[in-house]
Amino acid sequence: MVESLRLFADRGYAATSVAEIEAAAGLSPGAGGLYRHFRSKEEVLASAIREHIERTSKQISDVLDKATVFEDRPLEIRLRMTCQAGLAKMREEQDLIRVLFRDLDQFPNLVAEMREGIVNPLYDGIATWLSTQPEFAGVDEDWPAIAAILGGAVVNYWLANESMYEPPSHIDEKRFVEGWARLGMGLLRTPVERTPVEGTPVEGTPVEGAPAT
Repeated sequence: MVESLRLFADRGYAATSVAEIEAAAGLSPGAGGLYRHFRSKEEVLASAIREHIERTSKQISDVLDKATVFEDRPLEIRLRMTCQAGLAKMREEQDLIRVLFRDLDQFPNLVAEMREGIVNPLYDGIATWLSTQPEFAGVDEDWPAIAAILGGAVVNYWLANESMYEPPSHIDEKRFVEGWARLGMGLLRTPVERTPVEGTPVEGTPVEGAPAT
């Protein structure tokens, strides 16, 4: 299904022939082998989407099951890791996202499956992860709304980078991740000392070689 989804992403659903899907899947092009497994080209697309839904469900479950593994690290580090994981997930799903924006308006039922099987669970996973961090214990927040804002920022940054061929305002990924983590840190009721990115001084920290004031 990976091969067929890549064809749909590169060429568009309508422009991709059954023979091309067969060739990509290692079948004899034009011999009708695809129809032994699927009744139509739409079923091929639906199957590919459902594979992604199953994989995403497992990924979210694994992340939440292992959430306590990194609790010994500072919260800001964990937030950066979460943002980086979100960007990595966008890259992983880039073929599916391209098909979504190009062709899935023809298939509202598949859009609904993606929304309920991939998009909403990812936002719910962010909300659950945030709400279970020890530093946020007792913090009264609308975690689903916070997750929509933080998750939406990751989606927008990646989409802008992909569609415009450069990140918004030329903000590179390292700066974006650091800024995203600072937003998350702002949810704390009591400010904590920031954890610097390697090679990046924290505001107020003297820089070697800088004149004393």
